[in-house]
Amino acid sequence: MTQLRQSLVFGLLLNRALGFLKHGLSLSVVWWLATLPAQALVEMRVAVGDRLNQAVVGSSTPAVVKNGAGQGVGQIPQGRSVTVTPQGGGLKLADWQGQAFWVEPTGGGYIFINDKWYRGRVLVVPMEGKVTAVNWVDLEAYLYGVVGGEMPASWPQEALKAQAVAARSYALYRRDRTQGDLFDVGGTTAHQVYGGLAAEAPSVQAAVNATQGQVLTYGGRVIEAVFHSSSGGYTENSEDIWQRATPYLRAVADYDQEAPVFQWSETFSTQQVAQRITGIGRLTGVVTERATPQGRIASIRLQGTQGSRTMTGTEFRQALGLRSSLCSLTLAGDTLRVDGRGYGHGLGMSQWGARGLASRGQNYQQILAHYYQGTALSNLRVATTAKQDGPLLLDPNALRPGLAR
Repeated sequence: MTQLRQSLVFGLLLNRALGFLKHGLSLSVVWWLATLPAQALVEMRVAVGDRLNQAVVGSSTPAVVKNGAGQGVGQIPQGRSVTVTPQGGGLKLADWQGQAFWVEPTGGGYIFINDKWYRGRVLVVPMEGKVTAVNWVDLEAYLYGVVGGEMPASWPQEALKAQAVAARSYALYRRDRTQGDLFDVGGTTAHQVYGGLAAEAPSVQAAVNATQGQVLTYGGRVIEAVFHSSSGGYTENSEDIWQRATPYLRAVADYDQEAPVFQWSETFSTQQVAQRITGIGRLTGVVTERATPQGRIASIRLQGTQGSRTMTGTEFRQALGLRSSLCSLTLAGDTLRVDGRGYGHGLGMSQWGARGLASRGQNYQQILAHYYQGTALSNLRVATTAKQDGPLLLDPNALRPGLAR
């Protein structure tokens, strides 16, 4: 655990503990808060570029360049960028060489990493002979780029608030389990989409600010608040997807009927199937061996001219690039037809369902209580510095830095 990720100031925690209990938090939640690593704020470590051949880094203000030990080695001029490349077992950043580099904008500036702008700062490190860029950013500022990356900014405010709380909970759940790792989350759907400044909008910032510090807890612990686009009418029990029971991830009726992915169909030639699923040859038969109570494929067997193969529903979905494993299959001649519903794994909050409930007048507390059964909405009052309230970059490309000479 680095010094930048140490526990909250103990005196502040003691002063606020009674306040937490007054608002319904159990002592175990307060203790969990005591173990949250932080400096003056809760920082997320987001891999915005993993194992790249090179990374381009710049800043909207003059940026300080530090080595891995935190010692200043130089500056990047305002509006300029530098290229980071692997060299030997370390990195080369402009004319500097080292094992790792920090690039920190001054004066509340924004950091440019490859083709996007972000709040916070960046740490670039070598990994497997390539470059990995990790955006260190205040949790609440991080959520500006997540909520806008996961939901359209035009959606009802209560749906955006529900997304903010779910994303904050998921981020802290991950952060609590990655202390020895280089980063907490990635910036894609493998964790949650992080779009940086380009994903921000006033409605998104309002949703994050209105729910600041609010997380979902179960048994006094922040939950793994997973979510997905659309369940296709009914969400899933965790044990039917993950093979482990999670008490707050229960199957519930969804309200996602207006989702454009509520129903869908795709067709594949048997040649396409053979290219994407190896070892079976031309497909001659397909059987769903086990399905969840909602009809999602749990196990499927494919028979071909060169053999058979059994796959999980998740593996089958990924191999064919399907929206979900809630589907039925029809093989006719050399064509496999897939008729399905929903988009995603079906666990936790359905984003289109949250939109549907918000449109029906439900507030974000009700939406979250529906999708995360038996959870409590808790307020972890983490000591943070004031959030950056700089202007939105409505056209981030307008500030694209030039290459430093």
